[in-house]
Amino acid sequence: MARKSANGSGTIRQRKDGTWEARYSNGYDPKTGKLIRKSIYGKTEQIVRKKLTAISASIDCGDYKEPSKLTVSDWLNIWITDYALKLKPLTIKSYKTQIDNHIIPALGKLKLSALAPHHIQKFYNKLDEEYSPKTVKNIHGVLHRGLQKAIELGYIRLNPAENCELSKVVKPKLKPMDKTAIPEFLAAIKGHQFENLYLIDLFTGLRQSEIIGLTWDCVDFEAGTIYVYRQYQKLKGGYKWATLKNNKTRLIKPADLVMDTLKAEKILQNERRLKAGSGWSNPENFIFTNPLGTHMKHETVSKNYKKIVTGIGLPELRFHDLRHSFAVVSIQAGDDIKTVQENLGHHSAAFTMDTYAHVTDAMRKASSDRMNAFIDTL
Repeated sequence: MARKSANGSGTIRQRKDGTWEARYSNGYDPKTGKLIRKSIYGKTEQIVRKKLTAISASIDCGDYKEPSKLTVSDWLNIWITDYALKLKPLTIKSYKTQIDNHIIPALGKLKLSALAPHHIQKFYNKLDEEYSPKTVKNIHGVLHRGLQKAIELGYIRLNPAENCELSKVVKPKLKPMDKTAIPEFLAAIKGHQFENLYLIDLFTGLRQSEIIGLTWDCVDFEAGTIYVYRQYQKLKGGYKWATLKNNKTRLIKPADLVMDTLKAEKILQNERRLKAGSGWSNPENFIFTNPLGTHMKHETVSKNYKKIVTGIGLPELRFHDLRHSFAVVSIQAGDDIKTVQENLGHHSAAFTMDTYAHVTDAMRKASSDRMNAFIDTL
């Protein structure tokens, strides 16, 4: 069939196989100087003409970009390898796990430019059958962030993950120790090899990687303060230093009991060093070590903690619940939310308030009861 002009912006013809083809030009090849010719195809002349009109308008406006030939798998691997380098090592590890285990198996073969919201929504719906809403939200976060970078680089125009529906995440119920459990816990750790570590964590709320990575240069005995500025994370291939979550360094002034316990740990470490002699090695100056100066391991600290809380009838508690216990006790003791936020290293006081809303609600009720009692005396 003869070629037809498409308003001067290209030509349209019907091929021998019955499909329709539109050809258009898009500048010149900088290497050869030849005109760059492209083709688009469709089942009918109307479909092809509509596509050609849209492309021609984009070319005229100067914002036309060729559809990327990258697949979703290609792009996500490029992104996590070359564009996510500023993320913390543990975050990169987590993102890569989500990409390799979930996103690529389901969406990896699709062309990046062809990825549509319904592809992603179907993927999320399938995940909902097997995983918690929190896990699906985390996977969504990785995919959305990777696609957002693709937009910045011009590979796609819109983020197809933007308006997908996610199941509502129900926050897990916190399980801090109460005023009854804390004395039992302190009695249970008496004389334990990690007694000082557990006690200090209970009354500072440090994250596990923070207390494992605590070094003596962080402690100022004269001022009675602890400076928290990094964490020692367990990664594939070993342990590595990392910045803090939210990149919020903090200076905390804990209770005297904490500082006294640190003094006791320093004495104990000096005794160990003398006993170990030439076998002692603690170049990083860690506070908590084994008898030869090596830093504590996450699994060792957690495993021993689990044995202790199980022994006092609290098997559901995790090591991280020591942090929650500190937060709840601080609020109940009268610390304002801003102080608790800064001590914990949360990114905002609003987040702290939201996380421990159940505690503040109870305190507001108690305040109301006290006011009612006072009014009754008038």
